[in-house]
Amino acid sequence: MERNYGKLYIVSTPIGNMKDITFRAVEVLKQVSLIAAEDTRRAKKLLAHYKITTSLISYFDHNKISRADFLLRRLKEGKDVALISDAGTPIISDPGFYLAELAIKEGIDLIPIPGACALLSALVVSGAPPDRFVFEGYLPRKSKKRERRLEMIAREERTVILYEAPHRLLRTLEDLLRFLGDRKIALCRELTKRFEEVRREEISKLIEDLADKKVRGELVLVISGKEE
Repeated sequence: MERNYGKLYIVSTPIGNMKDITFRAVEVLKQVSLIAAEDTRRAKKLLAHYKITTSLISYFDHNKISRADFLLRRLKEGKDVALISDAGTPIISDPGFYLAELAIKEGIDLIPIPGACALLSALVVSGAPPDRFVFEGYLPRKSKKRERRLEMIAREERTVILYEAPHRLLRTLEDLLRFLGDRKIALCRELTKRFEEVRREEISKLIEDLADKKVRGELVLVISGKEE
C-alpha cells in the first residue's frame, strides 16, 4: 500500500551572514507547510528577511519528544516539514537527530538542503590538514567523561574539530594543553559575521593571549592531529 507521507527537509541556514543561504533553501522554506526551528526568535529574523510567511513551531532539546510526535503526525498526514537549527546545518550538535531517527523508522523521506556549516567553514580557513578530520562537537562537562574523551582525542592522528562556548573556552584550552601537548590550533570566532576572527597559534600561546580577555561569539576550535 502506497503511503502519501510528507517529506522532512533538513534545511541549512546561515551561520552569520544572512546572505549565506541557497536559493533552494529559501524556496523550500516558502513551500513547506510548517518549519520546526531550534530557536524561533532567530528563525523569525531569517524568515522576515526573505519574506517567508510559513508557520513556525519551536523544536529544541527540552520539547523534542512531544514536538517530534506532533511533527510525525503532520508528516503522516502528507504535510511537508522543514527542520532548521540555530544556524548552519541541522542535526549536527542539535536535537534534530531525534526527529530524523524517528522519521526514518516511520518510512518518511529525509531531504537534505545543503548550505552553511560552521565546522567545515572553520576547517578550510584553519590551516590544518583538511583531507582527514574528525568532528567531536562539544566536550563532555563531567570530569570522568571529559578525561576519557580527551585521552581519545590525544591519540587521534586526524585534524580534530570542536565547538565551544565562550565562558568555557579557557578551561577547554587548558585541558587540551594538558592532554594533547602544545599543538597548533586555530580559534575561529564569529565566522561570516562582522567581527569574524581566525587565530592560528600554539595552544599555550592562545591561552596566554586570551587570559585577560573576554571572548564573545560562536567558536570553533580546529586542532592538529597527533604526529604519526
